[in-house]
Amino acid sequence: MNKNTLILSGIIVLVIAGTLLLYNYQMQENVRHLTVSTTTSLYDTGLLDIIAERFKKEHGIEMQFIPKGTGAAIQDAKNGVCDVIIVHAKSRELEFMKEGYGVNRKVFAYNFFVIVGPKDDPAGIKGLPPVEALKKIAKAGREGKAIWITRDDGSGTNTKEINLWKSAGYDYSEIKNERWIYGTGTGMGETIKVVDTKNAYTLADTATYLKYSKEGIIKNLDVLVDSGSELINIYSVILINPDKYNKNYEDAKLLSKWLTGEDGQKVLEEFGKEEYGEPLFKPIVGILENKKEPYLNWILKYGFIEDNGVLTECPKEFRYGNDFTFFEFSEKSDK
Repeated sequence: MNKNTLILSGIIVLVIAGTLLLYNYQMQENVRHLTVSTTTSLYDTGLLDIIAERFKKEHGIEMQFIPKGTGAAIQDAKNGVCDVIIVHAKSRELEFMKEGYGVNRKVFAYNFFVIVGPKDDPAGIKGLPPVEALKKIAKAGREGKAIWITRDDGSGTNTKEINLWKSAGYDYSEIKNERWIYGTGTGMGETIKVVDTKNAYTLADTATYLKYSKEGIIKNLDVLVDSGSELINIYSVILINPDKYNKNYEDAKLLSKWLTGEDGQKVLEEFGKEEYGEPLFKPIVGILENKKEPYLNWILKYGFIEDNGVLTECPKEFRYGNDFTFFEFSEKSDK
């Protein structure tokens, strides 16, 4: 092979390589991205991986997740980091919208919180109502017989815990400093591993507990308290107000509609059902459409917001545009 042929071959190789690089770059540029700041339970269980796969297949949108507690996810949105948030703490969600950052809140899934603890249950709480269980744990803790682990991270789980302690007659800001309570400041997955190691008690969501128990990640914990409407755990998707930040509102809108639509609700209905005998996160739209009790009443009480005598997933003042329809129920006549 002469010198000219070698040079020509080299040029051809460079041209082909350059063309491929340019093509790949253009393809990457054409891929739409959606950044979601989200609660850790959805991420730790693997649900978001399934959602991302299905959503990309249908819409060609690449989802990027920032898994954090609800409080941190909301702070991300306030800092302009994400396009949409998926969270589970109604009081914090309402505050977020009142501050002008969030619009078009939609509820899309629910499951339940449980109190888990050592198999020998030193506080003797098995089967008790949640508030009575916390009272017994506090008594046992002060006697040196029990340990409570709190996330103490402003998450949706932590917010529920704070409310339960309040109902039991305790100020969380005070009791969390007692010697028998330990804070992790981490997500649900990491926290439940600490609880397992310390043979302690904590509040967890059913999805994380079931997955970690099934996979042998935790071995020493049982579900001890799992009844009571106050343990319902409702997940919402909230879009970032486009008047506040120039974020990817249009694709965030697609995600919200997909999660609450037939395809997204079916993913929820199927996720974990074969392995655990029930979905880890239950679809909520059918409950609202069919007014299925007792879940409807629980969802309205703990997941909906009062707006001039109407219970709704999103009050009128926080609705943006005309792209969504929202569930509304009269406080007296429709429940």
